[in-house]
Amino acid sequence: MANFTDNQLAQLKTALQQRYLELQNEVRNELAHTQDMENFDVTEYLNNIPDDIDTALVDRQISEMRELEMSMKYLSELEFGDCIDCGNEIGFERLIAYPSAQRCVICQSQYEKAFPQGPNPSL
Repeated sequence: MANFTDNQLAQLKTALQQRYLELQNEVRNELAHTQDMENFDVTEYLNNIPDDIDTALVDRQISEMRELEMSMKYLSELEFGDCIDCGNEIGFERLIAYPSAQRCVICQSQYEKAFPQGPNPSL
């Protein structure tokens, strides 16, 4: 695990939890604008997704929530803050800015060059 002080670990934990709650609210808001959330049944909803839902946005938000869950697990197991590619410390500032970061800046840059995220063509 990267060498963080107890104060930094507490800040990182707070940042992870805060971002998770933000994403959770964003997903709720996206789904709520077409659905009565009081009688919300996720399974039924997923089987009948309304046309005006931005499914790509919700998918990205849920993916980031999963990354945050993994980061919180790693933090609790003291395996947090190391780059998944090179093993070096990711850096406190980067993790505060992007709590679910899994790569250091250098490796992330290389990853983005190797796997560019452009618009996906559709048929």
